[in-house]
Amino acid sequence: MALEVVGAGVGRTGTNSLKVALEQLLGGPSHHMYEMFADPTQIPKWTAAIEGRDVDWAEVTAGYVAQVDWPGASFWPELAAANPDALVLLSVRDPEEWYRSASNTIFGILKNAPSDPNPWFTTVMQMMEERFCAQLDDEDAMIAAFVHHNDEVRAGVEPDRLLEWTPTDGWEPICERLGVPVPDEPFPRTNETTEWRANAGLPPV
Repeated sequence: MALEVVGAGVGRTGTNSLKVALEQLLGGPSHHMYEMFADPTQIPKWTAAIEGRDVDWAEVTAGYVAQVDWPGASFWPELAAANPDALVLLSVRDPEEWYRSASNTIFGILKNAPSDPNPWFTTVMQMMEERFCAQLDDEDAMIAAFVHHNDEVRAGVEPDRLLEWTPTDGWEPICERLGVPVPDEPFPRTNETTEWRANAGLPPV
């Protein structure tokens, strides 16, 4: 099963909402960072990619019709090349809002995560250092990395293959590019900061 959508947008750009939406539109599972915790057998495959070893991308994403969020977003060039017919979907948001949301969720967990019993967090930090930025407390550095990542996607993907999208765009742009009907229901809104922190057992901010 080849990917129909390669998600190039990093975490905290509406990726979990995209996961839910794409699963509904495409009738199959969409890969997201959460999959790593639900199915730890995937971790060695992504760890191999992060460590620079050769991987079979068809095997890494086997069983999925779409991919969003990290770690896949860091490997958008490889995934786009391995799935030449897939739409590349770049989810974006205001950079300062993105950093604030990421700091209140993902980055806080990464900074305080023990290396044991879940070494995946250490691997994620390696991915951030090598393919994004690991200066989690440096707002300017992280925002610069976010902007650079998005610019790299825009420059590296043909316009007729790329869809740049924000959560407020809703269903229509995605459905138009995928050639599927627009659902008669609101676009899903999931995993917002308050919900994320509650699920992680963290106090509200």
